Amino acid sequence: MHGSRCRSLFSFRSPYSYLAIGRYRALAETSAVDIALRPVYPLAVRQPDFFERNHPNWLRYLIVDVPRVAQFHGIPFGLPRPDPIVQDIATRAIAPEQPYIHRITRLGQAAARHGKGLAFAHEAARLIWGGAENWHMGDHLAGAAQRAGLDLAELDAQVYEEAEALDAEITANQQALERAGHWGVPTLVFDAEPFFGQDRIEMAKWRMEQRD
Repeated sequence: MHGSRCRSLFSFRSPYSYLAIGRYRALAETSAVDIALRPVYPLAVRQPDFFERNHPNWLRYLIVDVPRVAQFHGIPFGLPRPDPIVQDIATRAIAPEQPYIHRITRLGQAAARHGKGLAFAHEAARLIWGGAENWHMGDHLAGAAQRAGLDLAELDAQVYEEAEALDAEITANQQALERAGHWGVPTLVFDAEPFFGQDRIEMAKWRMEQRD
């Protein structure tokens, strides 16, 4: 498994991405696996009617399962405040204006340009899904960037000046995910093989070990 290279397709709105990202980071740091973060926009941006078309029990199960998985793995969890996507939970309708998700996803892609996307995504996700209130305000994200070895002001400058280029890279990430054979996140892609879900990390490690 030493020297394996793979990609992590990730969404800042996905609680399952949050449940996977710390374990991806640990894998990269302890096993010398090179995992490149490839952030994508969530389904709420890519397919705004997804939630309206989905089975009513989908959201109910999500609310039960995510805290359970977090507890099982000892991962801090709290509903995001605010949600990265502005959505009417009762009707499932996605608001036309989205003040949070574009910035945080572009920040993730900018961090990936510096080779520190995995660390930034983990630190930022711990704010969003770990219970930090108003994670988008104050020095929350600056601290996350610093812990990842980055400077938030520099990342924000890229987000402001190169938003179109960053969005093109994010779109390319989504296209790469689909070429690999999946559409959802979190997905780890190793040797063109997708491993979808936070429950496929051990299987991905097993496959990498087979290649050694």
